[in-house]
Amino acid sequence: MTSVQFTPAGIADSRRRRARKHRLAVTILLTLIVVVFALTLCLGQSLTPPDEVLRVLLGEKVPGAAFTVGQLRLPRAVLSLLAGLSFGLGGVVFQIMLRNPLASPDIIGISSGASAAAVFAIVALSLSGPIVSVLAVAAGLGVALLVYGLSFRNGVAGTRLILVGIGVSAMLESVIAYILSSAPAWNLQEAMRWLTGSVNGAQLDQAVPLLMALVVFGGVLLSRSRDLEALRLGDDTAAALGVNVAGTRIVVIVAAVGMIASATAVTGPIAFVAFLSGPIAARLVGNSGSLLVPSALVGATLVLAGDYGGQFLLPSRYPVGVVTGALGAPYLIFLIVRANRSGGSL
Repeated sequence: MTSVQFTPAGIADSRRRRARKHRLAVTILLTLIVVVFALTLCLGQSLTPPDEVLRVLLGEKVPGAAFTVGQLRLPRAVLSLLAGLSFGLGGVVFQIMLRNPLASPDIIGISSGASAAAVFAIVALSLSGPIVSVLAVAAGLGVALLVYGLSFRNGVAGTRLILVGIGVSAMLESVIAYILSSAPAWNLQEAMRWLTGSVNGAQLDQAVPLLMALVVFGGVLLSRSRDLEALRLGDDTAAALGVNVAGTRIVVIVAAVGMIASATAVTGPIAFVAFLSGPIAARLVGNSGSLLVPSALVGATLVLAGDYGGQFLLPSRYPVGVVTGALGAPYLIFLIVRANRSGGSL
């Protein structure tokens, strides 16, 4: 059996099978995204024929559809797509790097840092628009550096970083609660909408900075995909394979945090998308290749489907963050129970 498995022909055949499985998973996810994106544009409270949607996308002024599709549905769908890609890609990077599915920005305080800064800007400073986004991104980066520094002791152990992150996140959530308790009514509603995680009121111009962040930070992360795959095997193994572990961690953390904070600044902290995308992608592709692209596509699928479901498939209308939170909380409990029993990584 060994001679069959480890011949050059057997190894090549195994690689081809893994590559086919990876391509199949990516193709399925891309198809789901296209279907849900098209459904979002065509079907809401009313049906817009696909030909009219296409004409609007091509720039024509179609009576009725120009407003419904061009001003309401398209910005919402584009923002959901970009935010989902950002959350999915940024989240799985932490899980791979720290070899723990609990190492998500939702859990280790990065989202809470961006949220605390945004709420402070909205409530205490009465700010809005791009300046809130800038403060949220800066705070997310600052909290990431703080958690990394507090957990550093002869290197960074995944479990230690997660525990420190949970503690920092709890403190930041207390700060958010205190700010909200003293917020005037006219700012409270905006702050709560932002904290819930929502694409309500989306505008296409909001997608521009998020797209730029996705291209820049996503490009950095994808360029480090081989190093990240080596880190899945452990720091010592990665170093033996020629990876600069410390340098890779710093570059990857900055890029992932920049991506997560940029998405959070635009849509608010859409709960558990960064947390769920990696494990779901890992179940789809197994050991057949990098998780970065599949995780990004899973994130986009979750946000697009969650927003559409929250608007039209439930008895009442809910922001996308409520829907993804309802999906993610049981999965978090499952992962904690499984890790407690047997350990394990992504």
